[in-house]
Amino acid sequence: MATVAVDPRHDYLLRLGDDALVLGQRLGEWCGHGPVLEVDISLANLALDQVGQATLLLGEAGDGDKLAFHRDVLDFKNCLLVEQPNGDFAQTIARHLLYTTWQHMLLGRLTQSSDRFLSEFAHKAVKEVAYHRELASEWAIRLGDGTDESTRRMTEGLDWCWRFIPELFEVDEALQAAIDGGIAPDPREFEGDYRSAIAAVLADAQLDAPADQRPILGGRRGHHSEHLGHLLAVMQFLPRTYPDATW
Repeated sequence: MATVAVDPRHDYLLRLGDDALVLGQRLGEWCGHGPVLEVDISLANLALDQVGQATLLLGEAGDGDKLAFHRDVLDFKNCLLVEQPNGDFAQTIARHLLYTTWQHMLLGRLTQSSDRFLSEFAHKAVKEVAYHRELASEWAIRLGDGTDESTRRMTEGLDWCWRFIPELFEVDEALQAAIDGGIAPDPREFEGDYRSAIAAVLADAQLDAPADQRPILGGRRGHHSEHLGHLLAVMQFLPRTYPDATW
């Protein structure tokens, strides 16, 4: 069977766009359910930032609405971390800390991309994600160094999400081609900085890092958990049910 050639730029746009779209949808699920009004509004704003990034990235990759609402689960290229369920507030914060610390470091390096669109996108998005990372870090510290209950919940949230970290630094053939072309930064180059940054937050939170677990990989190649299918069933319901509707 012939191998279908992959356009590394298009593939990379989908990876970044799908990460942002799925995380935005997850955060949007908190709307009206936050522990307090201020947090409810904060999470909604974080969701809007991520969906806004997805709109730009998927729009550059093709028909953004079609890519968001009319692809099947196996065609999505997001990392597994962002599709994980919200769980309680602590688990949401753990997921956001682990992902946006990586996203912030990636976008900082993506500003130097040889691709003009990606470079300009990163210059804008890195400022938004800096706030995401700061908010997640502050809440991780408050919860970790809080009551016995908040410490337990933060610990459990980190335990759930920890196994998905290695995928953030995995480099397959498609990503390697984007790296070689100067389109994408190599995430392996900042893995040490990432782990040090997470360790510093956990130290301030009086939390121990979870023990390393067997890595869970495959999201970039369309091998997703059951959680993404449930998320897409909700997110894609209206456009698929009424494909000719206009708003």
